[in-house]
Amino acid sequence: MPFRPVHSEKLAAAVVRQIEELILRGILRPGERLPAERELSERLGVSRPSLREAVSDLQSRGLLASRAGAGIFVTEALGSAFSDTLVQLFARHDEAVFDYLSFRRDMEGLAAERAAIHGTETDLKVIDELFVQMETAHSKRNPADEARLDADFHLAIIEAGHNVIMLHMMRSMYQLLREGVFYNRSVMFKQRTTREALLDQHRAINTALQARDPKAARAAVEAHLSYVETALAADRQAERDEDIARQRFERVRTKG
Repeated sequence: MPFRPVHSEKLAAAVVRQIEELILRGILRPGERLPAERELSERLGVSRPSLREAVSDLQSRGLLASRAGAGIFVTEALGSAFSDTLVQLFARHDEAVFDYLSFRRDMEGLAAERAAIHGTETDLKVIDELFVQMETAHSKRNPADEARLDADFHLAIIEAGHNVIMLHMMRSMYQLLREGVFYNRSVMFKQRTTREALLDQHRAINTALQARDPKAARAAVEAHLSYVETALAADRQAERDEDIARQRFERVRTKG
């Protein structure tokens, strides 16, 4: 973590500001543990009493939380923008799935465009390394790993766009996606043709980003998410057709 020595103003206030910035920029993530008190005070260059004062302030404002015997953590609640009631509502309605995909297409297209322009060399290297890992998972036919890396790949693009509001909003939404609230991505990776198409689409996104071509990066993301939307719509329709056929069979069997 990029903690740096504190040199000016009231030490506790400077520590508070630095930790706030790390949380805001997404470097310190919800649920992440801070270094032990002694190590952190040394890295910040402040006394342990000053550090404790800063931590107490951040805890009182709900940014940090203490776990007995485990340490100080960034509050988990920062990773969720939706109430449990709303999450349950999302999970029960297909409309939420397709609205979510439409929203992702708009936001992630913009994020990809920003990443091509504003992403650092380190940002682009992270994205490229994630894509290489996706290729490896693909060759091993591991749908769970592919789905996890898919999420990490897209979040890395959002992070590379360097917009803190977009980052926190989309990170919260991706957590729900990982939990299967919007749809189960592992299901999409079971069909070979779908797996091949998705990998090719991610390759196109990565290629455009590495070339720092904002228009191509945005177009590649939008095309990818349109494909996902079409594939899921077809899957939902197939499920409905199966239900209708099953009901008809049961009616015929009952009458017979």
